[in-house]
Amino acid sequence: MVLQRNEDDTIAAIATPYGESGIGIVRISGPEATRIAKRVFRPKSGPKILTSHHIRYGEIVDPTRGRVIDEVLLTFMAAPRTYTREDVVEINCHGGFLVLQRVLEVVLRQGARGALPGEFTKRAFLSGRIDLAQAEAVLDIIQARADEGLRLAEEQLRGRLTREVEGIRQGLLKVLASMETYIDFPEEDIDPPSTEEVAEKLRCIRARLGALIESYEEGEIYRDGVRVALAGKTNVGKSSLLNQLLERGRAIVTAVPGTTTDVIEEAITVSGVLVRLMDMAGLREPHNEVEQEGVRLARERLSGAHLILLMVDRSSPLDDEDRRIFQEVRGRHTILVLNKIDLPSCMEAEELKEETGIKDLYPISALRGDGIEELKRGMVDAIVTGRVKRGGGELVPVNLRHKRVLERAKAALEEVMEGRERGIPWDLTAIETRQVLHILGEIAGKTTPEEVLKMIFARFCIGK
Repeated sequence: MVLQRNEDDTIAAIATPYGESGIGIVRISGPEATRIAKRVFRPKSGPKILTSHHIRYGEIVDPTRGRVIDEVLLTFMAAPRTYTREDVVEINCHGGFLVLQRVLEVVLRQGARGALPGEFTKRAFLSGRIDLAQAEAVLDIIQARADEGLRLAEEQLRGRLTREVEGIRQGLLKVLASMETYIDFPEEDIDPPSTEEVAEKLRCIRARLGALIESYEEGEIYRDGVRVALAGKTNVGKSSLLNQLLERGRAIVTAVPGTTTDVIEEAITVSGVLVRLMDMAGLREPHNEVEQEGVRLARERLSGAHLILLMVDRSSPLDDEDRRIFQEVRGRHTILVLNKIDLPSCMEAEELKEETGIKDLYPISALRGDGIEELKRGMVDAIVTGRVKRGGGELVPVNLRHKRVLERAKAALEEVMEGRERGIPWDLTAIETRQVLHILGEIAGKTTPEEVLKMIFARFCIGK
C-alpha cells in the first residue's frame, strides 16, 4: 500500500548527522506535533504542559510498552514563531544512531510520517517564511567549506538576491504600467508611451540583468572553490609543490620523469577561499599508453581551471618543451612559479616574464618550502583581487539555477526590445513584458514549476 503524502501531515526526522555524538535531535513539525510529544514525553517533574519556546527535562517513553528509551531535553515551539511556521517539537537525545532511531520510531508510531529530503525547509518556503532563493541558501550554508562561500550563502539567506531581482521587477512593472494605461483606456485620449523612453529603461534593466549573470562566475569561485591546475613539464616539481601546499605527503615524488600519470585533486582553504588543487601529468609527448591517457586528462583539467600555476625549473635552461607549454597556456589566467631556488640559477625572473608574457611570478623551493606562503596569497589575489566588488556594491550571490533563469529573462527582454524597434503594437509588447516578469518570478519561487521545486528540495538531507 502506498501512503498518501500531503502538506498537512505531521512529519518527523532525525535532524542531526548519523553517527556518534554528544547530542542528536529528532524534529517533529505539523498540527499533531504537540499531541505526539505529550504521548511519548514524560517530564521528570511537573505536569505534561508544554510552554512555547521553553525546554523541559524528562524521558522519552514507548507508550505501548512503558519502556524508557532515553533521557532527553524537549523544546516546544508554537506556530507561527518556528522554522516551518507550524508547531515544532525538537527532542534533544544522546547522539547515538540506535537511540535516535528508537526515538524516531516511537514518534512515527504515534501518527507522524517520515519527512522527505528538505521537507522542513520546503514547508518554510510554502508558508511564506522564506522565499525559494533563501531556501537554496540554507543548503549552501550547510555545504559551505570556506569562509567566503559561507558569507555569500548568508547574504542570500538574508534576501540579498531577492531584493536585487525585485528591484528589477519593479522597474519593469513601471514600464508595463505605462503601456497598459495607454492600452486599457483608449477613450481617455492618452498618448502612447515614448518609444525612446521605454527603450532606454529596458536597456538599463538589461544591463542590471547582465551584471547579475556575470556575478555567477565570481560566486561560483567562492561557493565551489577555485580550480587551480599545476602545469609544467615532467619532473619540474609539481607533486612536491602539491605536498607543500597540503602540508602532507599526498603525491608520490621521485626523480623519475612521468611519475604522475593520473590527476590528483585535493582542496585547501586560503584566506577564506576554497582552493581545489589539481596535480597532473607533465605536458610532454607521451611514451606509452598509460602516459598518453595521463596527458589527455591533464589537458582536460587544464581547460576547466580558473587558474594555472605554470611551473618552471630555475636550475635548468629553457628548452623547446618549455616553450611549447608556454604557447599552450597563452591567453589563460596563469601565474609563474619559478621552482628550485635552492639550486644555482640558469635564468633570471625578468627573462622568464618576457619569454612567457606573464607578469605574476613567485620564486619557490618545493623541496624546502621557501616562498610557499607568498605563493598561496598570490593564488587567491590572482583570482579575487578587484572581483569582490562590482559596480560599487557587494557581490550578489547567484547559483546555476538563478543564472539560467536570469539568462532566459534577459533573452526575453531582448525580444521585447527588438519588437519595439520593429514597431509592433503596444499590446503585444505588454504581453512579452509580462512574460519577462513571469520568468523573473522563478527566482523567489513566485512562478516556479512544481517539478523544479521537487528537484531543488530533493538535494537537501532528510531532517532539514
